Amino acid sequence: MSIVVLKLPNVKRQREARPKACRYCAGETFQRWGQVSKPVKDVRVRNVKVYRYRCCHCKRTFRHYPEGNTKADQTERLRLFAIVLWTLGLSHRASRLILSGLQVRVSHMTIWRDVQEGAQKIKKHNQWKPARILGLDGAHVLGWGEKQPVLVAVDLGTGEPLAVGYVNESDPQAIRRWLEPLVQQHGITVMVTDDLFSYKIVAEKLQLGHQVCQFHVRRWVGKTLKELQETIPKEWLWVLEEIRQLLDLLPLEGSQILYALWKQLPGRRSFPSQARSAMEQLRDLLLRLSDHWQNYCTFQSELEIPWTNNTTEQAIGRMKMRARTVRGYKSWTGMQAGLLLAASSII
Repeated sequence: MSIVVLKLPNVKRQREARPKACRYCAGETFQRWGQVSKPVKDVRVRNVKVYRYRCCHCKRTFRHYPEGNTKADQTERLRLFAIVLWTLGLSHRASRLILSGLQVRVSHMTIWRDVQEGAQKIKKHNQWKPARILGLDGAHVLGWGEKQPVLVAVDLGTGEPLAVGYVNESDPQAIRRWLEPLVQQHGITVMVTDDLFSYKIVAEKLQLGHQVCQFHVRRWVGKTLKELQETIPKEWLWVLEEIRQLLDLLPLEGSQILYALWKQLPGRRSFPSQARSAMEQLRDLLLRLSDHWQNYCTFQSELEIPWTNNTTEQAIGRMKMRARTVRGYKSWTGMQAGLLLAASSII
């Protein structure tokens, strides 16, 4: 049986040490300037002792809170626990009921604010974080009455989401506008995506290395080869086998081999307005694979580059599961916060 252990912040009833520096002037000498018993909302602690200190340098006073406490009524432990409850699929009101059973009274709007603050914490943590290899994929999530397009960027080094954008993955211009600041902030050099043509355009414009997910490639190529197996003349079936072997081995010279195969096939005979014959479909397949072959083999240049985009798809899977439990988001702000929290392990 699997056991999930949640590591929540510690909450102490009083500080065991004096402050090391003044929050206003960085002074290091203080006078004790009183104390107060502060009621807090927590699953275990009900009151904490807060000391006030006066800086001997700037003469200003400030409170020195015990570990796990701030000026807010909620402790850091309760705030994180509320976010975890929401992330696991409970609504804000259901999370409030769970906490009331633990003798903690908070409103559902307080939990909503905790969720928004948790998402802001993730965004702040990710703002200038180095992330050389980026996974990118699109999804459609229910929001304000219909499915909304979102684009998810994941750091493939850690598996954590970097950003979620209100972007349609079929629009290369929109992807470029959204992705370019991320490339500059995080030092991205390689992107891993599916075989959508818009990603290829963006990678070229931003001068990024591009690895196309091998799972997607093999799936659509395998389906195409299966259909052609039944329609092309038998004397050309050996070409299909050559394509399969090339996809299995992924040799660096695969582009040249595919182009040589393309040159051996008979030329196009139908008019552009007519449906393509099976042999013409095979020619188009060979030419497409030859043109994109370099993007299928980028992972061979560096061990850190994955050959699939499974990490990004797993993050999107967690996002979609949470989206179903909320029965649709009401605004982009709420959707962005919910999706980031659902896919992240940093709260």
